[in-house]
Amino acid sequence: MTTAPLLYVCVRPQQGAAAAEYESFRSAMRVGEGELQRHDLVRDPLPPDVFDRFSGFVIGGSPFNVADPESTKTDPQRRLESDLERIAARTAEGDGPAALFTCYGIGIVTRLLGGRVSRAFPEDTGPVTIELTAAAAADPVFGGIANRFTALTAHKEGTEAMPTGAIQLATNRACPVQAYVVGDRLYATQFHPEPTTQAFTERMAVYRDDGYFEASAYDEIAARVLGASLTEPARLLRAFARRFRPAAD
Repeated sequence: MTTAPLLYVCVRPQQGAAAAEYESFRSAMRVGEGELQRHDLVRDPLPPDVFDRFSGFVIGGSPFNVADPESTKTDPQRRLESDLERIAARTAEGDGPAALFTCYGIGIVTRLLGGRVSRAFPEDTGPVTIELTAAAAADPVFGGIANRFTALTAHKEGTEAMPTGAIQLATNRACPVQAYVVGDRLYATQFHPEPTTQAFTERMAVYRDDGYFEASAYDEIAARVLGASLTEPARLLRAFARRFRPAAD
């Protein structure tokens, strides 16, 4: 038996940061390039047969914000958001591929499915403590990780109200909606599950002037990041890969 690969969907305009993010996902999932392929959604629209070719999608982060006024969004950003909504709508149906939307992507899912995205729940760049909800214990992807763990965040907006029917899986104090699932195939996390501490500091260098943190505080924040212990986010990604891209016989 053969199985379809997963697809990493790039939504970062910065190609170096996007390439590094892909490698972070692949390394955390412990899969080869053939098992996790990639598509640059910033530059190329989704292929028409994408839902037939892949068993699941992982959507990375982006400097874009869902809550930005529509008048300030570029045509490529609007097209990109529309394609991400196609993935979210298709996977929410529950009878095809799966998807894991991260960081910026959780806003896409929230808005599409009737929830609310707000700038009231930003988080500073760096390590934060995530706590799972009681519902996470029964979830096939989240159920195998620790109830309390450290993850990395950097975002200017968050989910103010989850979509109807979504089951919350993770929370914290600054941004209460850290993860949820819709049906059994559509997952969304506010935190970044894929980077190592070193990879995250390299990403910080790319975005140090984009308003996520004071540029002059880079060394201080990077030291906090490098001192963090990250175990559970990668385990989460491996669980997603095992469930939706099982090994071929």
